[in-house]
Amino acid sequence: MAYPRDMIGYGDKPPQANWPNGAKLALQIIVAFEEGSENSVLHGDAHSENFISDIIGAPQLFGVRNMNMESLYEYGTRVAFWRIFNEFKERGIHATVLANGLALEHYPEAAKVMHSLGHEIASHGWKWIDHQWMGEETERAHMKLAIDTITRLTGERPVGWYTGRCSPNTLRLVVEEGGFLYDSDTYADDLPYWETVDGKQHLRIPYTLEANDMRFVAAAGFNSGDQYFTYLKDTFDVLYRESDRIPRMMSGGLHLRIVGRPGRWASFLRFLDYVQKHDAVWICRRDAIARHWHQHHAPQR
Repeated sequence: MAYPRDMIGYGDKPPQANWPNGAKLALQIIVAFEEGSENSVLHGDAHSENFISDIIGAPQLFGVRNMNMESLYEYGTRVAFWRIFNEFKERGIHATVLANGLALEHYPEAAKVMHSLGHEIASHGWKWIDHQWMGEETERAHMKLAIDTITRLTGERPVGWYTGRCSPNTLRLVVEEGGFLYDSDTYADDLPYWETVDGKQHLRIPYTLEANDMRFVAAAGFNSGDQYFTYLKDTFDVLYRESDRIPRMMSGGLHLRIVGRPGRWASFLRFLDYVQKHDAVWICRRDAIARHWHQHHAPQR
């Protein structure tokens, strides 16, 4: 039986990305918009949320609300949203937003603001929950809800998908749906790559769980903004240097309720200041990378 994983990838011969305008490195800033779609009895879930919050190691509280957890998530949309997107506006940065459909339903004005500012609204599923054991039909229905919500609130159908806590069925369902230029439920490379799914060539743009502010609220993660800045800077420096030979791609993952706290946001601002002193860096949306790859690196028949 054929092994279903690709352990080789591009090997020592990755493609020349040929980023626009001679850029060496493509930097994507990805913002998760999850607040209001996390596990909660208010959303019909069995228990409260216990993932990616400042209550590290939080228990799942079954059948009741966790008021502290709820208010930590609320900070993301009440305060951090404006802190982050006003800064992006001042700097002329366009990000990719991974938006949960239910979260946007609770704050539809945010969808309109982000879209009007030129950010890509990619789908992060309907709810910010674990899909590992979800039935296929339920996951398919949630996918449709997520797509329909973004389309209705922004007037534009999402072309990117990232579940995060995905199931073994997720990739196949994304390809089956047929309207996505790419998905990002992979961490397997420093460049986009094509994967054959049910006989179809599908583009995958890898994401990151390590150059990601979630490390602030994980065991053995970042203890200070200095650690976060240093890790982002080191990642950028290595990829930028390698890009002298082979143009690379970097992703930085943000969560409103995490990096949007003042002490953490200061460290990300230092990173943006550092990046913007460099030449030949393309700060771009993920759908722009997808369209570039479809045009210049289409799969060979």
